[in-house]
Order: sequence, then structure tokens, then C-alpha cells
Amino acid sequence: MARVLICDDEAGLRAVIKRYALFEGYEVSEASNGMEAVEICRKESFDIIIMDIMMPELDGFSAVKEIRKTSKTPIIMLSARGEEYDKVLGFELGIDDYVVKPFSSKEIMLRIQAILRRTSGREINEIGEEDHFVFHKEGLFVDMTAYKVFVDEVEAKLSPKEFEILFFLIRHKNIAIPREKLLTEVWGYDYFGDDRTLDTHMKLLRKSLGVYGEFIKTLRGLGYRFEG
Repeated sequence: MARVLICDDEAGLRAVIKRYALFEGYEVSEASNGMEAVEICRKESFDIIIMDIMMPELDGFSAVKEIRKTSKTPIIMLSARGEEYDKVLGFELGIDDYVVKPFSSKEIMLRIQAILRRTSGREINEIGEEDHFVFHKEGLFVDMTAYKVFVDEVEAKLSPKEFEILFFLIRHKNIAIPREKLLTEVWGYDYFGDDRTLDTHMKLLRKSLGVYGEFIKTLRGLGYRFEG
């Protein structure tokens, strides 16, 4: 049974998400502010965390930063704003997804399910694969089994979504990938949110890859291609 931590200062919103999460068979814990969430995460482990941004005691960004010091638990961030800056900061801190309020309960459950499917599959690959699946071109070295990327022999710090996007592009290198295909495959469901989310992730990924970010070509009006 997957364990979910819901952190939001709005008790009503926590109750709604909790009701649907329990219906899906998840075990649910709650936190009313960022400080409480950090303390809970120091004592317990979860399969996914739902984290609001604007909260008393400690905001969501600061809470994620603290949690990431000791845990790689997938995090979905909630916000009443859809600012580009908020999304970029969240993804740089290592969140997995970003949802703007108001949202439907069905949407949040789909996102939770998609992330849990992906992370459970990652664990199987890391444990069960005997051979590493690697990609190497010039000064870029990508180990898709160990989830490590090196740029000129220096390990790059990628967010979970950056890893997923890069791996998908490499597995389909030299092939034009439509934006819709990337969103569906990487996010794990028929994405119906703001597709600028993909642009934000791609910008961060290229930045993480340094000069080798130029391997990712933008195909205007279509999508992207990784030249490998």
C-alpha cells in the first residue's frame, strides 16, 4: 500500500484529497504546514508527498529543500499561482510535478498514479538490471540504470523529470518527438495542463547539460529531437 503525505494549511483541501486517496487504497498522513511536514518526513517514509507552497511556519519551497537533504520521495507541489518563477524554482528543488489550484480530484489522483507507476518501475530496473544502459557522446555520459549524468566528467544534478525527459529522448535519438508524445510518455497520462511545463523542464535540462544541451534540437511547431 502506497503511503501519501498531504501537506496544506487548508484543512478542507486536505480532507478532499485524503478522501479520494483513501478510496484509491493509499495510506494517508497529514501536515498543516511545512515545518510539520519536515518533522514527519524525518521520522517516517512516504511513497509520494503533496506539498502546498503558501503555508505558515515554513513555506513549501523551504520544506522541499529540507526534505530533499535526506529523501528522494516524489513530490507534487500545489500552488494558487501559475507563475513561471514558481515552477522553475520548484523543479530546480527536485519536485516531480506542479499543479495549479483549483484542480479536480481526478487530476490529482491521475498525477499520483502516474508518478507511483514510474517510480516503482524505476526501482525494479535499478535492482534487476545486470547491465548498465549508458549513452556517451563527446563529454556527455549518461548512465540510465544508475540515474547519473556526467558533463565533462562532472556529475550534473538533474531533477527526476529532467532524467525522464533526457532518457526518453536518448532512447529515441535522431527521431522527431512531438510535444504531445513527450508529455504523455514522461508524465504518464494524457496531460491536460499547461504545456509550458514542458518548455520549463526543457530549459532546465539544457542548462543542466551545459554545452551539450545543444544536442536537444527544437523542432518548431512539432517538438524535439535528440541528435545522438
